[in-house]
Amino acid sequence: MPSFDIVSEAKKVEIRNAVNQTNKETSTRFDFKGSNAYVDLTDDNLTAYAESEFQINQVYDVLASKFAKRNVDIRFFDIGVIEKIGGGKVKRLIKIKTGIESEMAKKISSILKNSKVKIQTSIQGDTVRVASAKRDALQEAMAILRKEITTIPLEFNNFRD
Repeated sequence: MPSFDIVSEAKKVEIRNAVNQTNKETSTRFDFKGSNAYVDLTDDNLTAYAESEFQINQVYDVLASKFAKRNVDIRFFDIGVIEKIGGGKVKRLIKIKTGIESEMAKKISSILKNSKVKIQTSIQGDTVRVASAKRDALQEAMAILRKEITTIPLEFNNFRD
């Protein structure tokens, strides 16, 4: 039976490359001269550091443009508030969202069931598997989800025939 998986995962390599390019640009830009503005990458989080709120917003703008050039959707990120740290510096935590939360998976499943397309959905952890006897029904399900779900970026992979 043909099937595919619906996932929401950011490409870690592209995120790392965008962070490296952002750090390189902030170290050479004229308006960041003499400041210690950079972005730190851990497993699930990005942390931006700068001298002031204005600079941290500029760092985020540079980071967002690097993400756009590398086709990393900005909806993968949860942007935190600006926190003051010692020495008059500020930081901002940016969380990387991975997987589909259970509420969103239930919403995806209900949207597909209410669409009257002959498919079967099953929630498997942070992915949703869609199966049908016909390929056309699967393609129709993809089109419905692209139109209905706009809050998180969805990817359709692991297509099996």
